[in-house]
Amino acid sequence: MLFKRFGKEPSGERLKRIKDAENTRDAKFQNIEHTALQTEDASIAKILNQMLKRPKSVRPSGKIPHIKANLQDFTSTEPAVIWFGHSSYLLSFNGYKILVDPVFSGFASPFKIFGKSFSGTDLYKAEDFPDIDLLILTHDHYDHLDYKFLKQLKPKISKIITSLGVGAHLEHWGINAKIITELNWHQSVEIHKSLKISALPARHFSGRGFKRDTSLWSSFALEWEDYKIYIGSDSGYSSEFKKIGERFKKFDLVFLECGQYGKYWPQIHMLPEETVQAAKDLNAEILFPVHWGKFVLSVHPWNEPIKRLMAEAELQQQRVVAPKIGETYIIGEQFSQKYWWNFEEK
Repeated sequence: MLFKRFGKEPSGERLKRIKDAENTRDAKFQNIEHTALQTEDASIAKILNQMLKRPKSVRPSGKIPHIKANLQDFTSTEPAVIWFGHSSYLLSFNGYKILVDPVFSGFASPFKIFGKSFSGTDLYKAEDFPDIDLLILTHDHYDHLDYKFLKQLKPKISKIITSLGVGAHLEHWGINAKIITELNWHQSVEIHKSLKISALPARHFSGRGFKRDTSLWSSFALEWEDYKIYIGSDSGYSSEFKKIGERFKKFDLVFLECGQYGKYWPQIHMLPEETVQAAKDLNAEILFPVHWGKFVLSVHPWNEPIKRLMAEAELQQQRVVAPKIGETYIIGEQFSQKYWWNFEEK
């Protein structure tokens, strides 16, 4: 069971497809821009020392404010979203359900001693979810691809779209290859006449074991009836955001990472101020910050990312919605923003 969760490396026809891709070298995916996983002055000793000395404020002092939503009754005639903390969220539009990067096993690592979720964030089990018309998996890191939960949710999943190479893990875990579609950057697929999904670049890396970059990391654009929604993957700031914004003209809603940044890895995760700039580059009507509020994967206080992002968004006049876990946001409806992440200060 332990080794199963590490997944499996691509092979056969999948590996051939990867080797033939323009964005690979020696069967490993490459970022468009030069990207270092850590700075030149970083070392394992320095990073470990920083982690050991991180403040208690990396975790909230109490249970995260939340709402326990009835997911079975989650329907809307306009695109709606429920966020579950970190990068997991459920989209609903005219009865069609899309689940993104669900992680509900309580940990963002293969071992229970690392990456434990905050109290108040793991509210849902597989049986709480409705049937999922489409599961989107951006990449294979443990805080985005949860082996245990996917095994439990498998009977409810109709279709999966993911980045090229990730299907090797899924098939290894018993998921039917017929429901899996793997995309390389700039490839698109029409799910039905009113939903088109395009895989787009991100600036990150992949890997669940010792090997890195044998599967791809992607962001995704959803052209869903008259709406455009951007599902951002983990990514450092990149000129690709501007190019994507120019290609799609505007997005009604963008999900962008906000958190888990650090001075030793500035090119694979964005600072909150960069997240706001990325939203501006994408021509985003509404920015929805994710990748925070559930796990400790860096050294900053748990709510520092959202505080910095909100301050920068005000300066740049970028509209933001940041609901509580379990709270519904519907595109086009008035949203009363509460600064719920300040609950420890009361």
